[in-house]
Amino acid sequence: MAAMDVFLDRLDPDMCVVTAAADGERAGCLVGFCSQCSIRPVRYVVWISDVNRTYRVARSADVLAVHLLARDRRAEAELFGGRSGDDIDKFQRVRRREAYGGAVVLEDAEAWFVERIAGGDHVGFVLEPVEWGGREQAAGPLLRLSDARTIRPGHPVD
Repeated sequence: MAAMDVFLDRLDPDMCVVTAAADGERAGCLVGFCSQCSIRPVRYVVWISDVNRTYRVARSADVLAVHLLARDRRAEAELFGGRSGDDIDKFQRVRRREAYGGAVVLEDAEAWFVERIAGGDHVGFVLEPVEWGGREQAAGPLLRLSDARTIRPGHPVD
């Protein structure tokens, strides 16, 4: 296994389902590329493939809904990650409701939020790895956001 693969395997990010609704259409997909990108105001970013139907609907949407699924909701993850909305109406197979701004919220999600499309206090950069390294075996659990919440920023955040 290449060192970069080892690095990426250690990240193990949470997956989420992103849903969008606009112009009478609704769409949703499983997303692995997402993160908080601003502290104040709180902002969250999701990256959706530009070949995905959800991307096409999201471009016209005022809001997106982001859902966390419990591990026992694998069937929903497979539905939103393994099936195309071009072929089936995924929303006919799940419990859902309309929320703020017409967003589609999955009722069986572990947690969710609806977010307006907006900027934040950080800038996203698309990076291409050119060199990497690290230990092949983990020395212990990685630092998570919950471990660092009490660290005071070295610069103002307001």
